[in-house]
Parts: sequence; structure tokens; C-alpha cells
Amino acid sequence: MKGNRFEVGTFAVSLAGHDVGETFLIIEEREKEVLIADGKSRTIQKPKRKKKKHLMPIKLKSGLAEKCKDKTIRNEEVKKEIKKAIQYCHNENV
Repeated sequence: MKGNRFEVGTFAVSLAGHDVGETFLIIEEREKEVLIADGKSRTIQKPKRKKKKHLMPIKLKSGLAEKCKDKTIRNEEVKKEIKKAIQYCHNENV
């Protein structure tokens, strides 16, 4: 992936904490951390702050980057995109 590994709209897997192994969507980027959501326990309204060093970005970008930036994204969309990303990674052995 060229450029920033932690772009808004990119998927990432947690490497540390109680949510290790879970897939999230990056909805906002900050200097040393990002805000992530999964649409279920971590909603758009209450995202989780996570240090970048505790995440592994997936080389797969959702079509939700603009909606994240505009703050018009819905939890149902996040859940659906994460499900598709997990299925894609499983099929492609990523």
C-alpha cells in the first residue's frame, strides 16, 4: 500500500488488548493513534482509540472513506464492510 498505512477507510486487525484479532475500520487518524469502529461493540458514535503500533493494517480499503470523513457513515455499513473484508481475506489467504 502506497502512502499512509493508516488511512481513513482502511481495515486493521488489533494486535494487542482485549480485542486482539478483531477487525476494525479506521474512521479517523491522529498523530500516534487512530479511532476505530466495528459497528457492534465499538460504534461510530463511540469509537475506540488505539495506538498505531497495536494495529496491523490490512492492504484492503473500503469504499467508506468519504463517508467517514463526512461523518455520514452508519454502523450497519461498517459491519457489512468488515464482514466482506474478512471474507475476502479468508478467500485470498491474506
